[in-house]
Amino acid sequence: MYKIILLRHGESAWNKKGLFTGWVDVDLTSRGEHEAREAGRRLKTAGFKFDLVFESFLKRCSQTTNLVLKTMNIQPKIQKDWRLNERHYGALQGMNKKEMVAEYGEKKVFTWRRSYNVRPPKIKKGSRYDQSDNILYKGIPVPRTESLHDVEQRVKSFWLEKAVPALKNKKMVLISTSGNSLRALVKFLGKVSAEKVSSLNIPTGLPLVYELDKDFRLQNYYYLATKKELLAAINKVKNQIKTKK
Repeated sequence: MYKIILLRHGESAWNKKGLFTGWVDVDLTSRGEHEAREAGRRLKTAGFKFDLVFESFLKRCSQTTNLVLKTMNIQPKIQKDWRLNERHYGALQGMNKKEMVAEYGEKKVFTWRRSYNVRPPKIKKGSRYDQSDNILYKGIPVPRTESLHDVEQRVKSFWLEKAVPALKNKKMVLISTSGNSLRALVKFLGKVSAEKVSSLNIPTGLPLVYELDKDFRLQNYYYLATKKELLAAINKVKNQIKTKK
């Protein structure tokens, strides 16, 4: 039996503002920092200790990782991998979700935000939130837009190349990343249908424990949270595009 912890970063500044973030690099809010510390406390109380942490290139994830590990008082090896980056939202990056709903309707925005195969409009090269010329991603095929299917392909590649060998070597692993990266990984590991994954909400800052058999098939999963805490956190994610009637 293998066990791995999945963690979505704490609330970011653009989570709070309700903006499409994608590959735009933003900081955690004070609430996000609290969520990260609380995640560390939950993991420590549950008896987890990590040998290795995989995280995306995005600082909201690295900030979360650092606060978690500091709270746990451990110093495992940390490896960054761009394939764990959030889904690239193309031209939507920087746009306000609720304003987009008011203009295009909730169904259209939900499709852009959550559908498995639909890609948002491409971002223009050289525009404000385009990362194609960012030195951080030199040699990396920076997308101009992505569907969740696209994210699943790169996350699957990361999983087979990096995570599986680490688990086989009996490493206790934490994956610290973003919501859509985790949705893609959960879809792949749990063989979740495209229809069901569109309504899957992964809350910020709540550790998700995955238990896998010897062939890396999902056997069990659970959050380190009470049902009440989990429901409140999921509803917070759900309501990001809800507008007042």
